[in-house]
Amino acid sequence: MLTLPDYPWESLRPYRERAAQHPDGTVDLSIGTPVDPTPQLIQDALRHAADAPGYPTTHGTPGLREAIAAWFARRRQVTGLSPEHVMPTVGSKELVAWLPLLLGLGEGDVVVRPTIAYPTYDIGARLVGATAVAADTLTELDDDVAARVKFVWVNSPGNPTGVVRTAEALAELVAQARSIGAVVASDECYAELGWGDFESGVPSVLEESVSGGDYTDLLAVYSMSKQSNVAGYRAAFVGGAPNLLPNLINNRKHAGMIVPFPVQEAMRVGLADDAHVQRQKDLYRGRRERLIPALQGFGLRIEGSQAGLYLWCTAGEDTWRTVGRLADLGIVVGPGSFYGEAGEGYVRVALTAPDERVDAAVQRLAAAAEEL
Repeated sequence: MLTLPDYPWESLRPYRERAAQHPDGTVDLSIGTPVDPTPQLIQDALRHAADAPGYPTTHGTPGLREAIAAWFARRRQVTGLSPEHVMPTVGSKELVAWLPLLLGLGEGDVVVRPTIAYPTYDIGARLVGATAVAADTLTELDDDVAARVKFVWVNSPGNPTGVVRTAEALAELVAQARSIGAVVASDECYAELGWGDFESGVPSVLEESVSGGDYTDLLAVYSMSKQSNVAGYRAAFVGGAPNLLPNLINNRKHAGMIVPFPVQEAMRVGLADDAHVQRQKDLYRGRRERLIPALQGFGLRIEGSQAGLYLWCTAGEDTWRTVGRLADLGIVVGPGSFYGEAGEGYVRVALTAPDERVDAAVQRLAAAAEEL
């Protein structure tokens, strides 16, 4: 029987219990699960497609695939992507976990993932007996390891750090991967939530300045969970790599990995509407602008955090000490150590809490800062 590591979030339970003792209740800023309502037009699309007695298609309906390709062109500056070379997925996490298997990787192969990264990249490698190696560029690898690299994960904007890779940095990594025949998959699910210099958008691995207009061996992965508050729908998609998509679609057909038809229709409608995405981003902007000075006043330094739903913070101390001090204020945050050794000393603070709870956290942090 395959034995995977314990799910890391279970170790946060004592700190959740500690936070729950606060007289004004817990403020949970640990997990990036949306809390705001799903936009009405998406709910309506799901409802109108509820009469779905037949099996849906793994590849996605033509209308959905056209909407995905149009979204890439309109929102990600990715032109020329054929609707034939996109596919919906049951959320992005299942694709992250199963992509090494679906691409035929196995024992002896190396999967490269960012040094500070979402744990599922490692799990996907372990599921097929491959080796996961933490590196942000392939030049960091020893020659014997580099020779076995078959697959490279990029995560920009990064979870948990919020770091954005420039088009130049992405292009360099793509060139490195192509020189050794490795596939690059870019997890871009926070791409609509750029801040500051990235307000108008972040680079995609498929845009011409990165790919050179050639999508061979390049995959872009995106989730609607954050931009549209549909985490419960499991609505995501992948695009690119005309040399890989046909076999990827075929393998998923055999495995029964199919997005339900009502969800496909909800995705189609949601992807065509930019207004609700901007409204949601503005909600997160307000929470972010209130939390940043409050966290800084409490003695936390914010690094990265150029995009996405999180603030990546350090007090220059052990991760769990910071987690504990915040739990004493009734605030639960994500331990940076969950994201690899390089995350030790950091915590991840999510913007996904109702405004009332965010305001409660700001007040508690300000009161604690006065006592420092």
